[in-house]
Amino acid sequence: METESVKSEPSSKTTRRSRGHTGGNNSSTLGSHRDRTRHSHRNNHSRNKRPDMAPFQTSVNIGDDTRDGQEVIEVQILPQDETWGENTTAITGNTSEQSISMEDVSYWQMSDDTGIGFACQRYLERALSVLLSAVAFVSPLVMAVLPKLGFFPSAFDNLDLTQNDRLQLLACNAECKGMLVSLAARMLLLAIGLWAVFMRKPVAIMPRIFFFRASVLLLVLITTFAYWLFYIVQVTEGTKAIVSGSEAVDYKTLVSYATNFTDTLLFVHYVAVILLEIRHLQPIYYIKVIRSPDGESHSYSIGQLSIQRTAVWVLQRYYTEFSVYNPYLERLPVSKSQRKALSSFKYYDVDGANPSQQQSQSRAVLAAHARRRDSSHNERFYEEHEYDRRVKKRRARLVTAAEEAFTHIKRLQNDQPQPQAPVIPLDPQEAAQAIFPSMARALQKYLRVTRQQPRHTIESILKHLAHCLKNDMSPRAFLEPYLVEAPVLQNDKERRTNHNWALICDELLSRPIMDGCTFQLIQNDVSLTVSINKIPHFTISEEVIDPKSNKFVLKLNSETSV
Repeated sequence: METESVKSEPSSKTTRRSRGHTGGNNSSTLGSHRDRTRHSHRNNHSRNKRPDMAPFQTSVNIGDDTRDGQEVIEVQILPQDETWGENTTAITGNTSEQSISMEDVSYWQMSDDTGIGFACQRYLERALSVLLSAVAFVSPLVMAVLPKLGFFPSAFDNLDLTQNDRLQLLACNAECKGMLVSLAARMLLLAIGLWAVFMRKPVAIMPRIFFFRASVLLLVLITTFAYWLFYIVQVTEGTKAIVSGSEAVDYKTLVSYATNFTDTLLFVHYVAVILLEIRHLQPIYYIKVIRSPDGESHSYSIGQLSIQRTAVWVLQRYYTEFSVYNPYLERLPVSKSQRKALSSFKYYDVDGANPSQQQSQSRAVLAAHARRRDSSHNERFYEEHEYDRRVKKRRARLVTAAEEAFTHIKRLQNDQPQPQAPVIPLDPQEAAQAIFPSMARALQKYLRVTRQQPRHTIESILKHLAHCLKNDMSPRAFLEPYLVEAPVLQNDKERRTNHNWALICDELLSRPIMDGCTFQLIQNDVSLTVSINKIPHFTISEEVIDPKSNKFVLKLNSETSV
């Protein structure tokens, strides 16, 4: 059982002043304090739980009021069994304020995801891409509609044409109408392609420019500018037909020009699909991802991507395939007997000792520590073995308790005959609250030994239990979130709209990955080290086996039982 005490007002100066004036009253004060402490420990189980505390946690307040300037001490008691072990944190030189290492994650500052700069970085690039794509998409339609709306009248003013000649030039015959239908079909196909490939929410904000995407946008910009430039020049100066002995603009030529522009956009879209969606599908490299500090690793095959796109690809696999990182399991919980066996040696000199005796005692202490150091691997082996045994034992108890609890509930069918005794139908939430106490203790112990209680509250457990009862799920299906700690997104704390990671690499992040490349992703206490190696080239030769060689001879001897 752990006890944590927190001192409140008055401050230390007031305490020292009261001690100086009270003098002989210190013994009575300490005696009354010990009496209140013993009284509170006798009645700690009768106190109500505070609503803002974690589950299975009890709060006891000692000294509810301040009397005569005395100190008020608040004691918080966490009832734990012998399997919880120590939860202290050892601070080494790698995490000190004077040293900076890969373990010191506070050195790597994460960007704020709520400021104006983050919003501009997240939406500005996408807004520019959408704007440029929209301008390029509507340009062919605008080119075909502008002459009908009366734009560019100077092309007719410079020519001596009657009103009928002008109407004849802007008229659309059967061939022109067919070209307009072809233009509409091309625009529809282009719209579907843009929606399927580009109208998607970006999965990540990368620190460097996406070279292929920027190249496609630049190509779209150049194409749109060039076609508009030639369109304006041809309408005002160039594309001409001979009508009534004069030169004038031909509408059919403008429709053909807009159709060619749409074909060019379709080809640009085809190139974008190859560069952005197809090029990296063929596996070229083998990558290995190692998570620190627990050392879990996974291996994947990947195509040709840039370093920053590879980092995004790795994070997508991390959140869906890695297990939940539990920092409380960095040190396995040990039982009381093991803690006694691992206690340090202490020597007390009562009568005094001469230098020779002190030297012999120091040599004995050093020898004892050396023996413990030599047997540390045995201690680790037995600790892990004992922990696995306790986890399996608590798991078996939990599964049994859940199966017994689920036998106490049954779905009420409308076509079933009504029982003789009156029954009160329960909704899923009420049914979950009714059967949960029978398995609460087993679940509590299992969550303690596996150090999962910070991730699961009573409210979330009851909500999940009600969901399982509503959908007629089995007891093992109900226990799946607690027995299987994967993937990372199963943890409610990881279900956020945005995650900040720091990417560290010696190469430029926009460059493609290559053989031997290594980079690291860091977020708080977790770091992912990614190493990349090229998949070797395989040479496969054909070997033909003679069918006549598939004959065998039975070798017999005196001991053969055939």
